[in-house]
Amino acid sequence: MLKFFEQEARYPRREDVPKAAVDYVVGQVKVDGGLFAAYDFASRQATNHRSQIREFYGFREPTVADEDKLIFWLGRDMCPVETSRERLRAALLARCREERMEPPTPKQVERLVGAAEAMFEREFTTVTMERLPVAAVTALQELIKVPDPDPNGEGDGRDGGGAGMRSFLQELKEDPGPLQLETLLAEIGKLERVKAIGLPETLFEGTSEKVVEAWRARAMRMYPSDFAAAPPRVCMTLLAALCWVRKTEMIDGLVELLIQLVHKISVRAEKKVENEISTEFRRVHGKHGILARLAQAALDLPEELVRTAIYPVVGADTLTDIVAEAKANEKAFNARVRTKLRGSYSRHYRRGLPKLLRALVFRCNNAAFQPVMDALKLLDRYDGSEAVFYDGAELVPLEHVVPEDWQEAVVDERGRVERIPYELCVLVALRKAIRRREIWAEGAKIWRNPDDDLPADFDDNRDVHYEALVKPRDPAAFIADLQRRHTAALDRLNTAMRKGTAGGVKITRKKGEPWISVPPIDKQEEPASLKALKQEISHRWGVIDLLDVLKDVAHVTGYTAAFTSVASRTITDPAVLQRRLLLCLYGLGTNVGIKRVADGVAAAAVPGTRSTTRRRCAVPAGCSSTVTTCARRSARWSTPPSPYATSGYGGRVPRARRTRASSAPGRPTS
Repeated sequence: MLKFFEQEARYPRREDVPKAAVDYVVGQVKVDGGLFAAYDFASRQATNHRSQIREFYGFREPTVADEDKLIFWLGRDMCPVETSRERLRAALLARCREERMEPPTPKQVERLVGAAEAMFEREFTTVTMERLPVAAVTALQELIKVPDPDPNGEGDGRDGGGAGMRSFLQELKEDPGPLQLETLLAEIGKLERVKAIGLPETLFEGTSEKVVEAWRARAMRMYPSDFAAAPPRVCMTLLAALCWVRKTEMIDGLVELLIQLVHKISVRAEKKVENEISTEFRRVHGKHGILARLAQAALDLPEELVRTAIYPVVGADTLTDIVAEAKANEKAFNARVRTKLRGSYSRHYRRGLPKLLRALVFRCNNAAFQPVMDALKLLDRYDGSEAVFYDGAELVPLEHVVPEDWQEAVVDERGRVERIPYELCVLVALRKAIRRREIWAEGAKIWRNPDDDLPADFDDNRDVHYEALVKPRDPAAFIADLQRRHTAALDRLNTAMRKGTAGGVKITRKKGEPWISVPPIDKQEEPASLKALKQEISHRWGVIDLLDVLKDVAHVTGYTAAFTSVASRTITDPAVLQRRLLLCLYGLGTNVGIKRVADGVAAAAVPGTRSTTRRRCAVPAGCSSTVTTCARRSARWSTPPSPYATSGYGGRVPRARRTRASSAPGRPTS
């Protein structure tokens, strides 16, 4: 107990003391090891021992005033920046150690942490409510108003309407749909409606992002009826956090959609042109025979000069014609790609560009990309105009915006700039700049200002941060070192390929360009320890269905208690709650569904089971995916705990008794 208190600043329980430590102390003091097993940690003697240890290390027992100070410290300093209860408990114990106080019992720790969280929640919701304008409060209240359900639709009305009516709250929680223009327009509409709520920019100023994210996650699992049942301050804070975080996520999603859509229309245009010209006749007469003779001559006379070996077989004029044809085909190919791009953009995607530029606000910190920003402003000024060309008096940025091979498609022979191809060039340049983080979106998180990713004291302590990164401050030195390492790596690759020791890496061509091809990694040999572990598990327990394991372990260890509720309290009996969680686990893991599982039990259990699903943490993704592999069989939830859970190691465990599945899929047997 003395050494444990010295290390952990708390008194140990019997299970906290490892056997190795007991054996070591027994060897030091020369006593019987059975004395520790017979020691009563709840006896008066143990109380005296704890008092002596406390006095020896200069600790004191906490008073009621100390507990109030701990609650205030947790609620004021820790809860605004930390949401994990485990870390809050650790912080509380560390604080007690600093104050030389005897740490509270586990139950007291839970009570103190809960009181601190309640204090912080009261202060946080009060401050948030005071910062919300009246108009914003009214708009947030409109979110939880359930529309009249469709008389022909189905549903219980808890999700914000029937099949034919969907509330904006339900749409707000949904992620973007498939990659298409309609998805882009739908996300723009959602973003505009969230902005119309009018949340102030300083709403969550001074609050950690983790705290706001936690309130957003809590709101995502709630229905309109749950918001209505919550206290007004809590309800408004939940809705404000949901809208605040979702607005940032939607801005990031729109930027992602922009990047992917620009790439999509470019790739689709190239594929269409490639498919069209693949069947066309594009060759010099007899070119296949010429190329065959050319290759044969090169093989027969590898040491001869080109003029001596090749020209007698294929004349110089014929080779010149083949080269000219290839260049003409490449030029025609690029022209046809531009035509396809223009047609696809002008007929379909162009109608979403003005709305996107109004919804997103782009910023730039690099003067080299200012032409792209000027081009975006030009596009915004011509929004709604039906002119084909830009006005001659306009200063249209072309450098760093329009590629060289697009110049003739954008600028006609009279020097006029056509709008449609220019807009395409602007979108492509914008996509490249965003991916390089040279242009960023205001209000985003992923695509935010890259300067915000730097430490707050970066400018003042630049030397310290560069030293931590092991990078030079001089950009020229950094570039020179990078070039040196790249050159050395390419030299090693070149040497290995020449000697045939590159492991299958070779130089090929992809779309006419040189390409380094890396073969897939061969299947590695299974580690001997893992193979031995599998054999031992199979020998001891045989093949056990995963559903049996999950159910039996739940009965023995009670791991379902780790599923915490998003509500402020829980009044359901723990045994009933465990059974409902196991049913939910079965329904989610087997893809049977919660409602179909609930159909196998009493009708009164239907709302309770569905409520448990939405109020408890979701089953981890890995658990659901592995459960699916063996779950499409009969239900086994009434089986008593298997002997393997308590019998220790040794021998094959008999299989648990199974029951025949009923007619309803997933119906439990008890």
